[in-house]
Amino acid sequence: MIHSILTYIAILAYLLMAICFFREWLDFYLADKEMNTNERFFSGIILVVGSILWIIFVPLAYLELLKFHKKNKKLIEFMMDNNSIYEK
Repeated sequence: MIHSILTYIAILAYLLMAICFFREWLDFYLADKEMNTNERFFSGIILVVGSILWIIFVPLAYLELLKFHKKNKKLIEFMMDNNSIYEK
């Protein structure tokens, strides 16, 4: 009984996250006006597949982001310091 309830909760959480990612990525997809028809078709397929397999793609994308940040840490800190000057 409790095993099936936990399974349903896990499935529901997975689907809710997939919907959230799909909505967010759909906004980026629709905002890109420079894609031609062929690129838009393949991007739509990637949008659907990425939303379904988000549990794989999101951690990989986060690792790429961490690698980029580690590689460009000094530049990012420099830009953040210069940006704080203009905010005052």
